[in-house]
Amino acid sequence: MADNTEHPVYGSTSETAPTERQVPSKVTVPSLIARKGTAKKILCLTAYDYPTARLVDEAGFDLILVGDSMANVVLGHASTLKISLDQIISATRAVKRAADRPLVVADMPFGTYHVSPADTAMNALRLIREGGAQAVKLEGGEARAHLVRTLVDADIPVMGHIGLLPQSVNARGGYRIQGKTADGARQLLSDALALEEAGAFAIVLEGVPANVAERISKRLQVPTIGIGAGGGCDGQILVFHDVMGLSLGPAPKFVKRYANVAETMRKALGELVDDMRTGEFPAEEHTYPTHEELPDDWDYGI
Repeated sequence: MADNTEHPVYGSTSETAPTERQVPSKVTVPSLIARKGTAKKILCLTAYDYPTARLVDEAGFDLILVGDSMANVVLGHASTLKISLDQIISATRAVKRAADRPLVVADMPFGTYHVSPADTAMNALRLIREGGAQAVKLEGGEARAHLVRTLVDADIPVMGHIGLLPQSVNARGGYRIQGKTADGARQLLSDALALEEAGAFAIVLEGVPANVAERISKRLQVPTIGIGAGGGCDGQILVFHDVMGLSLGPAPKFVKRYANVAETMRKALGELVDDMRTGEFPAEEHTYPTHEELPDDWDYGI
C-alpha cells in the first residue's frame, strides 16, 4: 500500500513536534538574590543561539549569559574585543526565543560602556529592548560603579564582573589571575563592595584564588558567580563550548569537559563525506516520489 503521508520539507509534523513541557517557575533577578545564603547553587552557562539555549534551558540552568566569549568560540577572534553590540543583540534574540525559565543576561561588548553614562544607558537599553535581555553584564569594579548606578536607576538590572577581565587584555598585558596578593585581594573586595553599593544584583568573580573568592562571597549581600574562582561562590558559570568540547584549542585550567562534541562531529562529517563520494547518500528513502507515473518523454519539446 502506498504511503500517502505528507512529509514536510522542513520542520516537523504534529506527530514529531516536541510536546509542550511543564517548566519550573521563571527565574528572576529577585529570585536569584534570594538564593544568597542558601545551599541552592546558582547554575549558569553561556549560549549564543536558539538550539543551544533550548538545551541549556532543558538541562535546568538558572541563568544564560549571552557572552562576548562568542567572539572567541563562535566567530574565531583571538579576543572578545572584536564583537559588536549588534552581534550580541542578534544572538540575544535567538537565545531569548528558546529560553523559557532561565534569566537571560547579555554582555555589554567592549566600547559600549567605555563612554558617557548616557551613551552607556542607551546601549544597555538596546540589549533589553531589541535583544530581549532581562539584565546586562559589564566588567570592572570601583571605576565602573557609577555606570552600574546609572543603569540601575534606569531600571536595567546589572551583573558585575571583577577579577580577570577579558576586555582588559590589552591594558593588563594578558589574561592574568587577580587577587594573588593581600593588596590585590583587598582591591577585589573594594571593587565588589562598590558594585554592590551601586546596585548590582550579582557579581562574577573570574580568575580569583578560591580562598579570596570565598571571603568576598561571605562579605557580600548579593550572589557571586564563580568562573575559575573555586567552589565558595554562590554559583558557577562556564562557556558552553568549553564544557562540551567544542572549543578548538586547549581549555582553561578551571574547565571540566563533559563531552567531546568536536570529535563526534568530525566522525559524523567524515562519514557524510564518504557517503557523498560513493553515492550511498542520498538513498531512496531520502528522495521524493511523483504523484503519478510520468511518461518517458515528459521533457520533450521544452
